[in-house]
Amino acid sequence: MAASPGPAGGAAAGALHGSGPFGLAFDSGLEIKTRSVEQTLLPLVSQITTLINHKDNTKKSDKTLQAIQRVGQAVNLAVGRFVKVGEAIANENWDLKEEINIACIEAKQAGETIAALTDMNSLNRPESDGQITIFTDKTGVIKAARLLLSSVTKVLLLADRVVIKQIIRSRNKVLATMERLEKVNSFQEFVQIFSQFGNEMVEFAHLTGDRQNDLKDEKKKAKMAAARAVLEKCTMMLLTASKTCLRHPNCESAHKNKEGVFDRMKVALDKVIEIVTECKPNGETDISSISIFTGIKEFKMNIETLRENLYFQSKETLSAMLDALLERTEDFTDCAYTSHEHRERILELSAQARMELQQLISVWIEAQSKKTKSIDEELELAMLKISHSLDELKKELHSTAAQLAADLVKYHADHVVLKALKLTGVEGNLEGLAEYACKLSEQKERLVETCRLLRHVSGTEPLEITCIHAEETFQVTGQQIISAAETLTLHPSSKIAKENLDVFCEAWESQISDMLTLLREINDVFEGRRGEKYGYLSLPKPMEQAKIAKLGLKLGLLTSDANCEIDKWEDQENEIVRYGRNMSSMAYSLYLFTRGEGPIKTSQDLIHQLEVFVEEGLKLASSVQAFSKQLKDDDKLMLLLEINKLVPLCHQLQAVTKIPLQNQVFLKVDKSITKTRCIMATLVQLLSLCYKLLKKLQMENNRWVSVTNKDSVDGKT
Repeated sequence: MAASPGPAGGAAAGALHGSGPFGLAFDSGLEIKTRSVEQTLLPLVSQITTLINHKDNTKKSDKTLQAIQRVGQAVNLAVGRFVKVGEAIANENWDLKEEINIACIEAKQAGETIAALTDMNSLNRPESDGQITIFTDKTGVIKAARLLLSSVTKVLLLADRVVIKQIIRSRNKVLATMERLEKVNSFQEFVQIFSQFGNEMVEFAHLTGDRQNDLKDEKKKAKMAAARAVLEKCTMMLLTASKTCLRHPNCESAHKNKEGVFDRMKVALDKVIEIVTECKPNGETDISSISIFTGIKEFKMNIETLRENLYFQSKETLSAMLDALLERTEDFTDCAYTSHEHRERILELSAQARMELQQLISVWIEAQSKKTKSIDEELELAMLKISHSLDELKKELHSTAAQLAADLVKYHADHVVLKALKLTGVEGNLEGLAEYACKLSEQKERLVETCRLLRHVSGTEPLEITCIHAEETFQVTGQQIISAAETLTLHPSSKIAKENLDVFCEAWESQISDMLTLLREINDVFEGRRGEKYGYLSLPKPMEQAKIAKLGLKLGLLTSDANCEIDKWEDQENEIVRYGRNMSSMAYSLYLFTRGEGPIKTSQDLIHQLEVFVEEGLKLASSVQAFSKQLKDDDKLMLLLEINKLVPLCHQLQAVTKIPLQNQVFLKVDKSITKTRCIMATLVQLLSLCYKLLKKLQMENNRWVSVTNKDSVDGKT
């Protein structure tokens, strides 16, 4: 396990190891500067090492002199670029400006010193007899190199503080907008605020995503991934839950459903800040107990020390460790779903481990009193026996948890209970709701307990974190599905209540799918494989997956914006609305693909979906063009300009789908998602404009009818 980088480790490590951009579309430019630091620093470190390792007795050939001078010049140039980056960061962060500038001045001085000491041209001049060079003052070069590395480190540490402040500031903006969303009372106001909220969430996702990539502590990285996953999924839930509350303001279950989403998002936001600042609120400590596998590993390490020193460990310590470890196996033996055979075998192996420890202690005491070869052999044998017993216990625990999880995922793969809840909802069947809510609660408790068992056998800290995240997700989402189903049952004709239930059911189904992937990874670790990722069948590289996921987040939010515009229309069967809704639905499937979820599994599935998406886009353009014929010239021109944006984009996306795949899968997917985002952004504008022009046309028609009726009445009079 990598050591924790500390609060400043992220950006410094990122600069050295290639972190991604920091919120490119939203940031003040720090991400470009940080990347520039990376490009400057890597060759710089190498060149400094070359200088310091330069031997005094190296033959002073022209080739050697030229090589030394080139290194010195390269270092100085690299320092110059680095200083510009540091000064730019300083100018944008006044509270750190003085500290950064001092470090930059030190770096500049060090670079100039190195350049002067490696200036071999001066050796060819007559007056150079007293010239100080690398050959006469190697110590000076070493001092300058150390000063340079010290000042560079200072700037990186200060830049890291800037990044942490950006994340905190971004979190605070998100929280402030969430508070406004909680209190909103009108649908129109909600649409406006949610649009702002979406942009803020994208910015926060960019910043935290890059921070996650920079983290070297795998446990922290897994915690950050879990918190970000909660925020991403809850963003979609927040939209439908809030809309349901606005549509049914007096429905208690709708409010309960919405509050659950807001509460979970706030906890996740706090968790992100806790990770980046390495500070727990109110001095809290991590109280989660270690897993059984971790306990076994630590116990065996303690036993190993007996080979070196018989007095390093105490008998009481080892006995207490084993007791605590075996006590945790009660999670398995007390579980109602553990088979009788597994339960008996776990109890048998636990008893055997206790017996083996007593035998070890007996031999250990004897070995302390007399040192003979036979006693050493007996001690070694006793150590091997208890290690073997614990290995057998590990196998049994893993087999128990893995079998329970596999059976559970398989049994619930068809989601019968969720389908029944949806059906009882649209039927308004309160008795059916009670029955299936009870069944879902039972299913939830079983999944939660299975996640706890998987955590014990996960084998690595990141997988432990993933198990905890799965457990929490099932616990919370199960309750929210029931409240969403209750709302729909009370309002069976409500489209938004049905949509809301669908969103929470999709989250549940997604977590079931994730649990299968988690089980595979746990099995891989147990069997000595390091667990390959199973998502993104056509995008095998983790970095590609991360980039595609970033592209998809904005696409997901654009589908929400489009749905908000569609909801404004009174006539939901209007052709423009129908095509727009189809496009939004397909774009949402593309968004799920970027997360490794949903019906699109491969790039071929993606291409087929894009082809249908383009067809719907062109149909929408035709419908809008037909609608424009009813408008006055100025309004018609305005609408045609928007159509002229949409049609070329559709044709461009169509062209991308025709490009042969070969080995450029990522580039093709990247271009496809980018073009789809452009089309969705145009669609949102087009739907908004069509709605406004339709309202304007209706008002004019009503005014004309009113005037005509008045003239008719006046004529009769």
